[in-house]
Amino acid sequence: MTALAIDIGGTKFAAALVRPDGTMVRRVELPVGHDPAATLASLVRDVGAGTGGGTGGGTGTGGLSGVGIGSAGPLDAVAGTVSPVNIPSWRDFPLVGTVSELLPGLPVTLAGDAQCMALGEWWRGGHGSRSRALLGIVVSTGVGGGLVLGGVPYLGPTGNAGHIGHISVDRNGELCPCGATGCLETIASGPSMVRWALANGWGDPGTPTDARTLSADAARGVPMAQLAFQRAADALAVAILTTAALFDIDDVVIGGGVSGAGETLLTPLRQAVAKQAGLGFLRRLNVERTRLERDAGLYGAAALVLKESR
Repeated sequence: MTALAIDIGGTKFAAALVRPDGTMVRRVELPVGHDPAATLASLVRDVGAGTGGGTGGGTGTGGLSGVGIGSAGPLDAVAGTVSPVNIPSWRDFPLVGTVSELLPGLPVTLAGDAQCMALGEWWRGGHGSRSRALLGIVVSTGVGGGLVLGGVPYLGPTGNAGHIGHISVDRNGELCPCGATGCLETIASGPSMVRWALANGWGDPGTPTDARTLSADAARGVPMAQLAFQRAADALAVAILTTAALFDIDDVVIGGGVSGAGETLLTPLRQAVAKQAGLGFLRRLNVERTRLERDAGLYGAAALVLKESR
């Protein structure tokens, strides 16, 4: 049997067919567009056509064991609704119900995108053979997280477990859009890093001022850009160690656009974790970048289905 995996992001939707051995046999990605619901339907139709069969107005379901969805949040896994911050037209959008209408008769499972990233890394990223507990963190426009404990994703009663971006790391920090103060996301997300760097003198007229440029400047030794990454690394270390103290984590995997900075982020992050770790079991943490890149979330979404169907 095969799983249909769907990854709902703020700027793009992706879907793939994934077999139980982890083989990805078909993958399609589309920009969100002006009508996200229509984009979703087109995506499911395009990928589902690769399964053979044919129900739901031409969308194939033959050979599918179910649908797994990883979505940007917040979400309500009980109600099957999502409210991605970067898709304003989707507020309490009935994502599970919509996909069920497109693929009638198939079970549909919903989890957060960062939770699926963590599960994908555990399953197909080579961590499952050594990790009893893994924390995945997506550092991008926001900061999200997910936990895999004993090979099982821990989603929580509402599906929102792992919201590491909203651990408070600075009680005297900025007000976060979530309503709390000093959340990790206000320091370590790409836009937050850029905003802080600009406020402290980084940037030249006529030069792009985005996270990619900030990363390039940090890599070539621009002091304020390096300080922005150090500040983010220190905040990430606090959140990582807080989570590790609660769940006895083996591995931490960093994904998302900002992780593309590579060692520019990872070196100060590992140093900060080592410096701040007190208890012995915290000092064994392994911190690395995603091995599956953009496909981690799709593999995790597929695993939601395939691990349940075994």
